[in-house]
Amino acid sequence: MSTVTERRPVADGGTPLPVSLKQARLPRWTPPVLALVAAGAGIGIGLGAGIESRIQWGLIAALLYIFGTYALSAAVEGGRQAKDRLATSLVWTAFLLAVIPLASLLWETVARGIKVLDGYFLSHSMGTLPDAMPGGGIYHAILGTLEQVGLATLIAAPIGLLTAIYLVEYGRGKLAKTVTFFVDVMTGIPSIVAGLFILSVWILILGFGPSGFAGAMALAILMMPVVVRSTEEMLKLVPNELREASLALGVPKWRTILKVVLPTSIGGITTGVMLAVARITGETAPVLLLVWGAKTINSNPFEDAQQSLPLYVFQQWQQGSEASYDRAWAAALVLIAFVMILNLVARGIARWKAPKSGR
Repeated sequence: MSTVTERRPVADGGTPLPVSLKQARLPRWTPPVLALVAAGAGIGIGLGAGIESRIQWGLIAALLYIFGTYALSAAVEGGRQAKDRLATSLVWTAFLLAVIPLASLLWETVARGIKVLDGYFLSHSMGTLPDAMPGGGIYHAILGTLEQVGLATLIAAPIGLLTAIYLVEYGRGKLAKTVTFFVDVMTGIPSIVAGLFILSVWILILGFGPSGFAGAMALAILMMPVVVRSTEEMLKLVPNELREASLALGVPKWRTILKVVLPTSIGGITTGVMLAVARITGETAPVLLLVWGAKTINSNPFEDAQQSLPLYVFQQWQQGSEASYDRAWAAALVLIAFVMILNLVARGIARWKAPKSGR
């Protein structure tokens, strides 16, 4: 119960008298208790109805929790507070529905991938080892992934950064609208389309063979629109007062961009680039078309076939043996760890480069 006291003048004009307004409130332990009751009821209903899927049990429990919270709150607290609790319960339910599959995926990958993940697995290639035999490693795949993603970043990051600067600082008229339109189109391009484009131009028309560089060009196509969009949004967040102050001092516009705009937004730009790198790291289709995969170490990305982690996972799973399955799960675990590290680095850079708030 919560009490609200206000002072209201009496009708005869005398001194104001305190008026106590009391409104019922559910205890703080009500939501977790309701969640436990709903979970038990969901399991009971599932068992009684002969439902074997635990996912369906969870959905029944979620529905019972949502409607039970609304009904109890409406009876005790009133309709307005009940609607607020209904929205809160829907948000929490949606959050759990999103987290549970992710947690299950991580648990399954760790449980299966840890079997063969050791120093030998990370420091050796497959060599001449048959795929059905246990042993081997992913060193050649890690090396290929680092080279391909690094080349794609060197290609896409400068082009994306300069394109975003043009759209924000100089872009006016039909040309800017056309560039924006094609950036939006490229954002939704499937990865296989980028791979087919490089395959037709680089390999079939120009006559070059499969290589890590060919895969890097396809990855760069997928990375560019992400860099453009993220950088564009970061540049728009820079206050115009900073630009105007610099221009009022007689500083040229290009120097204002270089010395004022970019340093102010460098944290967000770097974060966007790192997230774009994490986005292309797990792409398989372009690599499958252009890199082809190799069992031995190839440190030259400009010549001959190369390996990468996503392609390694696909090829090992395709073999169908118990040893290849273990290697595929271990490589998938390494790939997930690599993407998570990139995201953590992006967050660290964003916090490090964030503007310091003063008093």
